[in-house]
Amino acid sequence: MALIQQTLIWIAYGVAVVLLMGVAAVFVFTYQTPRERSALVSTVSMVALTALLATVLLLPVDIALVANTSSSKLGRKKDWASPERVDSILLTLKIVYYTLYSFDALLCLLVVPFTYFWYEEYDEVETADGTQSLGKRFWGAFKYTIAFILLVVIIFLVGFFIPVARDRRGAHMDLDYFKKLLAENHGERALTFALGLLITIGTLLYVVYTAAGLALLPISFIKSAPSISAPSLAATSASALEVNRERQRQLEGRNAGRAGGLSSKDQRELEALVREERTLVRRERLAAEASGEGKSWVVRAWTKIEAVFRPIKLLGGILLLLLSILVWVSMLLTGIDKAKNSICKSHCGYVLGNINVFNPINWMFVQAAKVFPVDYVIVTLLVLFFFSSSVVGIASIGIRFLWVRIFEIRKGHTSPQALLMATVMLGLIVLAINYALTMMVAPQYATFGPQTFCDLGGDGRLAGNVGDCSDHPELLRPCSELSDSPAAADVCTPSVVSSFLNRVTVNFSFFGAVDFWAQFAFLSVFLVVLLTALIRTPTLDVDQLDEDAEADEEEGLLASTSRRFGATWQDITGRSGQPKATNGGAAGRGGRDEHGPGDGGD
Repeated sequence: MALIQQTLIWIAYGVAVVLLMGVAAVFVFTYQTPRERSALVSTVSMVALTALLATVLLLPVDIALVANTSSSKLGRKKDWASPERVDSILLTLKIVYYTLYSFDALLCLLVVPFTYFWYEEYDEVETADGTQSLGKRFWGAFKYTIAFILLVVIIFLVGFFIPVARDRRGAHMDLDYFKKLLAENHGERALTFALGLLITIGTLLYVVYTAAGLALLPISFIKSAPSISAPSLAATSASALEVNRERQRQLEGRNAGRAGGLSSKDQRELEALVREERTLVRRERLAAEASGEGKSWVVRAWTKIEAVFRPIKLLGGILLLLLSILVWVSMLLTGIDKAKNSICKSHCGYVLGNINVFNPINWMFVQAAKVFPVDYVIVTLLVLFFFSSSVVGIASIGIRFLWVRIFEIRKGHTSPQALLMATVMLGLIVLAINYALTMMVAPQYATFGPQTFCDLGGDGRLAGNVGDCSDHPELLRPCSELSDSPAAADVCTPSVVSSFLNRVTVNFSFFGAVDFWAQFAFLSVFLVVLLTALIRTPTLDVDQLDEDAEADEEEGLLASTSRRFGATWQDITGRSGQPKATNGGAAGRGGRDEHGPGDGGD
């Protein structure tokens, strides 16, 4: 029976990973610009995001497997859960965790940078001329990646040799729980240091982007109704276009018989009117596309369905807003509890021995964990909520260096370079989300789940066996790090992820302190952005619409122009080969889909 339960738990995890692959694919193909799609960039981005989300979603699997070894109703280990069996389960989880964490670090620090430089090394002209071989392109990308290889080596060497802080006086480090966290080999310490560094960097991004997105995502649902409808935009554009053309006719008629033609003033005005006319025509086309004109009946029906179900989207936004506030309150309560009642404060990253303040999300997860996979579904939805909030935050703020915007993340207009940088940022943010869920949102659930022990007093044993509370349910106690009962030592098994993260904060207390106090910065940013978004009135960004439409038209012109340049180059070189990038597949930087001038690029 135990083997069947464990198998079902792993099967549920496999199904979740498959769903995560779909989520990652939707993100990549939704945001990447169609005219510059690269098969390698798309694949690396999807694999990286899937692996990182799979790491976070291993948490409920960890809780379920560990909690399955004991009975929360009796407060004792199950008959089959011998110490050897429990150690075997923990070893399997450790192997999976270490594999995923190492794979995540490899992707973020080596694979994604190499893919970025590989894409940048592409040269359409040299490829068409045959002077850029795969080997030359590989070496061009690899020589820049060497810097990242050296960075990885330095990080692990520092983690391998750096001494762990041993000045623990007054920090209660003599407890068995903390002694276990301090007892590890140098290889494990190196991985712990590397993970702690990545989590801390990710936490800085998480404070800015996830906090803002957590407030903006529900507001975007609530204020999803367009500030101007497609028919209104079409009518407004048509009226302005009529006025514009009438003014052009007036200028041309007034200067029809003039020998020198238009005056310089009228010429400037006419040129401005012509530019405005092109803009208004583009707006009319956008309004027509938004209302489904010229589209199939399926597209028109979907447009109508979206309008009909807009109130449901509003209701969903309100529910997400309530969830965001609930998460905020839970994190605040845990933060206050840790700051006030942690037994070792900054010496161990504010590890909390006992839950002293009621945490609503933590309580809900603990209750749901008693019936797997209810908690798994809830955790999955919460992780996807945090992930979606991070995407919204990055899309709203953009990829910046201080106040300078380097890349813009927008649906259908994200370059491959921006997509790869966003993937690395999301990867680091996901590691920070893993810390926040485990240490702040639901600490009791993430550490022991629904595990309990029977506190019978004395040594808690009857006839040499750990007693149960079948006759004394009032003696059941939730497991905690500070439980000094012998029964708790035999029954309570902490999850692997909590032990790993606590090992980071105990061995390298600087990371623990920064990660902990950064949560209060996260709560502050969320509150400021939420209040600002509630007060601020949404406006239609007409300039952005015009830029998108103009980019579509330019894409069609560039496609025809590139064909003319290609023909000229073939005449000069005497070659008839076509650049691989014109197929729009694994094109790289110079790849362009071929559209007519009126087709648009998206």
